[in-house]
Amino acid sequence: MGELTLVQAVNRGLAEAMRADPDVVLLGEDIGVNGGVFRATEGLYKEFGESRVVDTPLSETGIVGAAIGMALYGLKPVAEIQFMDFIYPAFDQIVSELAKFRYRSGGQFPCHVVIRTPYGGGIKGGLYHSQSTEAYFCHTAGLKVVVPSTPSDAKGLLLTAIHDEDPVIFLEPKRIYRAVTGEVPDGDHRVPFGQARLVREGSDVSLFAYGAMVPPTVEAAETLAAEGIHAEVIDPRTLVPLDESAIVASVEKTGRAVIVHEAARFCGLGGEIAALLAEKAFYSLKAPIARVTGYDTPFPYALEHVYLPNAEKIAAAARNAVRAS
Repeated sequence: MGELTLVQAVNRGLAEAMRADPDVVLLGEDIGVNGGVFRATEGLYKEFGESRVVDTPLSETGIVGAAIGMALYGLKPVAEIQFMDFIYPAFDQIVSELAKFRYRSGGQFPCHVVIRTPYGGGIKGGLYHSQSTEAYFCHTAGLKVVVPSTPSDAKGLLLTAIHDEDPVIFLEPKRIYRAVTGEVPDGDHRVPFGQARLVREGSDVSLFAYGAMVPPTVEAAETLAAEGIHAEVIDPRTLVPLDESAIVASVEKTGRAVIVHEAARFCGLGGEIAALLAEKAFYSLKAPIARVTGYDTPFPYALEHVYLPNAEKIAAAARNAVRAS
């Protein structure tokens, strides 16, 4: 077990999967000799060669289309899209083809593809390199959507994704690629899908956050603890499948919920979690469900710090929830 950053854990997971299974192949723009724009695939081209670490043309449609073809012939492709913001030329391939193959073939062709892509703000990337549009893919039946927030989960969830029979959209929070470190188990370490992580236990209010929003949410919980408010922090880890039982159980205990994500508020995942709680934990609620999110605007450059949720905003929402009851 070693101490790694999140991006190093992704690299370690890819390397170990490729060593264990010759059918695992990587493809994407600049992932070979250059090691990827964030160096997530650094060193893999040298170890595994150009036939398994494939530098592609600048064509997201081509990358995903090629990955689908590889999967239908029995390979396990892991495709990288440089930024989530660039994924939209391949949207039709993903939602109309990739997501449908297993269903339309009666399970004969599961079309096993993992699409890795960095998402979110926090690096001064402006409106074309900072979006969080996970809800597009959560809405599509046939896709699994995964967002790690720790190095251990990055490797463990990635290995699970590579061995899963369904296509997986694997969203990597680039804001914390190198900002968080942690111990990562060696070997075939897998984290099951559909199991939320209890980040911090509490009794007064439940805070739900994933990806890059977990660190500021933990910071908010620490601030609240100094004020005598004990906040529970839950990281869903997988958005599809969502661990509904863990979310409901937490609110049944605390009676209050604050949902945090950097995606736009309207039709974001927070709305789905709020609806779940309204349906299954309504009589446990002591205060209205709160959301702390990005705004329903294009992602700004100069005002990035205003757009993104932070510990202060999260703590304020939690205080209001506690005082409302």
